Amino acid sequence: MRSTIFILLLLTAAAPQIVAQSYGDHIVRGDSLSDALDPAGALEEYRTAFMANPSSYEAMWKFASAQIDVAKQLRNREYKDLRDSLYWVARIYAEAATSTDSTDAEGFFMVSQALGRLSLTRGGRERVQFAKEVYNSAAKAIEYDPTHDGAYHVLGAWHAEIKRLSGFTKFFATTFLGASFMGRAQWDSAVVYLQRAVELRPEYIFHRLELAEVYVDLERWGEARTQLEAIAGLEPTTDVDDPLYKEEAADLLSEIRDR
Repeated sequence: MRSTIFILLLLTAAAPQIVAQSYGDHIVRGDSLSDALDPAGALEEYRTAFMANPSSYEAMWKFASAQIDVAKQLRNREYKDLRDSLYWVARIYAEAATSTDSTDAEGFFMVSQALGRLSLTRGGRERVQFAKEVYNSAAKAIEYDPTHDGAYHVLGAWHAEIKRLSGFTKFFATTFLGASFMGRAQWDSAVVYLQRAVELRPEYIFHRLELAEVYVDLERWGEARTQLEAIAGLEPTTDVDDPLYKEEAADLLSEIRDR
């Protein structure tokens, strides 16, 4: 963790001097831009806030959050290296946040988000290498905030992703993580955690889409359709990827409508 803080200090030293009194204003503007689904704008505000107050836990985890939102919009293969770099930087800031305050949920959630997103761009073996830290970070977030819908989503997706691994990758995962840790992955747990995420934040499209996909894996067609039909009535106002999620939900509903 000391190396993480050192990197952040180097970044701070390289930045122009910023008046410390501006910190709060930049956080407020960053929050407003984040709510307006402008993560690039929010990212600059949180970056400036961090430079003004490098010890700020809030600036660290919010900067990580904006980095993740910017990165996940870079979907084309030509942007893979840039996208992965952004996730890595998000991880650095998130881990620095947990070092600054190890008793709050958001820093741990951002670690799980950054690594979880990064793992989706990698092959099976690399996904496995991130799996334990993703799980532990999300579990920590729930420990400090039992109503953290995002952390429940991460754990639900974790169970589903492990269950979807190929036989060879599962063998590698068992060797790397240990059979007892791999044995935690259960379809029932994927459902329970994602249902809890939906219960806590029913208007969030991604929760419902991920749950619907798990229901499809389990051939629980009626329950999958219920979630996908609910998505059709939701406004895309909570996540920068909401339009994409709605499109994916509509396509999936069309595929399983007669199942």
